Amino acid sequence: MVATGGLRFFTDRSSDTNEPILDTDNGEELMHLQPSVAIVLGNHPPESPGTLYISTKQVIWLSDTDRTKGYAVDFLSVSLHAVSRDPDAYSSPCIYSQIDTGDEEEDDESESSDSESDETLDISKITEMRLVPSDPNQLDALFEVFSECAELNPEPVEEEEEEHNWVFSADQPGLEVGLDEVDPDWDSSQTTFSTIGHSNGNSDLSRNVLQLHINDQRFEDAEEMESNNSNGGHQ
Repeated sequence: MVATGGLRFFTDRSSDTNEPILDTDNGEELMHLQPSVAIVLGNHPPESPGTLYISTKQVIWLSDTDRTKGYAVDFLSVSLHAVSRDPDAYSSPCIYSQIDTGDEEEDDESESSDSESDETLDISKITEMRLVPSDPNQLDALFEVFSECAELNPEPVEEEEEEHNWVFSADQPGLEVGLDEVDPDWDSSQTTFSTIGHSNGNSDLSRNVLQLHINDQRFEDAEEMESNNSNGGHQ
């Protein structure tokens, strides 16, 4: 089963139970089954009543009268869900949800194209879905299941890896630099390296913070030589 962004057609039913075939190999489980639920897509008229299935991954609606008709949407594509009881918003109490199609430009124009006179349903442009149970008293229970399953599918966060993620401490003595900042001509015999941290759990030395402890004796020798030269010049 390949998941795609936005609403999609769904016809994968078990021949024995007529229930949707879930991706159990990847841990998908059925969380709730609600019969006698109508579905409203965009500004289109309600579909004939069907059965609502809510799994740990997606919301599936299957028609009770047409085995070839069904819809599904992954929770990752459901950007909002709420209980709607306002008759000005819709004539019947329902679960209202907004769907992210993955195309921002199409989302801006989708509702204007979903007029009630359209005979052909383009589900790729549907950004609103209403689920209308025959028993409005079931709305709160449906909302709780929606919320629980939505929490199981948090939006993935893409972490931007920085090429140099150095961490410096002002409390540490000596000069602190990144490994690629060390002068190749530097006399390593006068320098001691010690790792004081690393980035994102990576122990690679290229991402370690290296502290250089410079031997102060070098500077003392230089100052002594300068002093001797100065004294010799005045004799």
